Amino acid sequence: MKTAKRPSVSPARSWSFPVPRRTDLDNGLTALSFDLPGQHVLSVRLAVPLPLPSEPPAVEGIGTLMARTLDEGTQRWSAEEMAELLERRGVALAAGVGERGFVVDMDVPKRRFGDALDLLRQALAEPAFGEAEVRRGVRARLADIEQELASPGQRAAIEFVRAYYRSDSRVSRPTGGSAQTVAAITPAALREYHARHLGPVGGTVILAGDLSGVDIEAELEAGLGAWSDPADRQAPAPVPTAARADDATGIVLVHRPGAVQSELHLGCPGPSREVEGGWAPYPVLAFLIGGAPQARLDAVLREELGYTYGMRAGFRPRVGSGLFVASGSVRADVTAEALGATFDILRAARDGFTGDEARAGIDFLCETAPGRYATADSVADEAVSRALEGLDTEHTTRTLRQMRELTPKRLRRAYRSVVADTDAQWTTIVVGDAEAVGPGLERLADERGLGAVRVIDR
Repeated sequence: MKTAKRPSVSPARSWSFPVPRRTDLDNGLTALSFDLPGQHVLSVRLAVPLPLPSEPPAVEGIGTLMARTLDEGTQRWSAEEMAELLERRGVALAAGVGERGFVVDMDVPKRRFGDALDLLRQALAEPAFGEAEVRRGVRARLADIEQELASPGQRAAIEFVRAYYRSDSRVSRPTGGSAQTVAAITPAALREYHARHLGPVGGTVILAGDLSGVDIEAELEAGLGAWSDPADRQAPAPVPTAARADDATGIVLVHRPGAVQSELHLGCPGPSREVEGGWAPYPVLAFLIGGAPQARLDAVLREELGYTYGMRAGFRPRVGSGLFVASGSVRADVTAEALGATFDILRAARDGFTGDEARAGIDFLCETAPGRYATADSVADEAVSRALEGLDTEHTTRTLRQMRELTPKRLRRAYRSVVADTDAQWTTIVVGDAEAVGPGLERLADERGLGAVRVIDR
């Protein structure tokens, strides 16, 4: 029998993000359409610039509540009728808010696209914000807040932004508001906030899916063209750069009596997506340090030391600057040792990465990109996130192209531009039993010059 020749493996071809078709609607919306043949469930994303500081301080979280109740009834349909219409047309509709703006997610079968756009316009332009629906939304959000405070990971994230940012910065407080501010939200307040801030001018609508046979301009104008800015809408204000607090460094210990695990959440300043030299090194660095089971944090803390089931790290671009954050749960009895080892791993990465490490990270991110962006919803999500940042998806293509040209030297230089040669740069939150883990953390803080450990017991 003749042995078959083993096929050779060729490098993957360079991949580019799909190029959209741009349409400018008369009402001020910019539409970006991605034709993805064979994907007959269309993904629609709509983003409106609406920075978090636009929320009145007394009712912070009002943007989140507006997003949650937007489709619970309109001036034409009751909440029950609206829910039935969405279900009959196969429309999945949701909304949310972030640092930069308000985003609506909608997925719909292609044949129902026109009907779905009409329902979307009604939800955007004519929400009812009924008494019963708003009260229910407030109760649900208050229950969420209790759950967030009870979850170690979420509590650590809440305390991190509180410690990291100046107290006068909106991003130092939860996006969804506090119990006090959410409880103060009324239907009248929602209607006023909606009228002052939600309109099409300056917004972007993303459409991704199989667009063959779809008259995009006609459908968008018919569905969303009648949506117009409210008469008293305020122009979206620029998103301010959030300043770090003067006393942000050190360790904050949140007391959680009897906890058998401790949650670690630590971070330092990082780059924005428009950092000089390009964004390309930072996804690779995140992958190598804490983006996979074989990354450095897990290789030591999980596989070698057995302190954790997993630790992750990543760069979070924000307005003007960003964050580099590492987080995860560790055994309570080794909390100080695990935190010290985490500091050591993050500092040691300043010495650089081997050629094999760099190639593994670059290949993974570049060669899996076609799969990560293979669906209409992933394409729409990427496009809308870039739109809110004032970028387009050419940035995604350019970043992937620049990744292929990275070297270990370039990665080392980029990491050193973020992580200093000192443990004192970190804002560190530990959620755990203060009586059990506090003494060890105090010794660690003394050894490493981190100052006093601040304990929160609330």
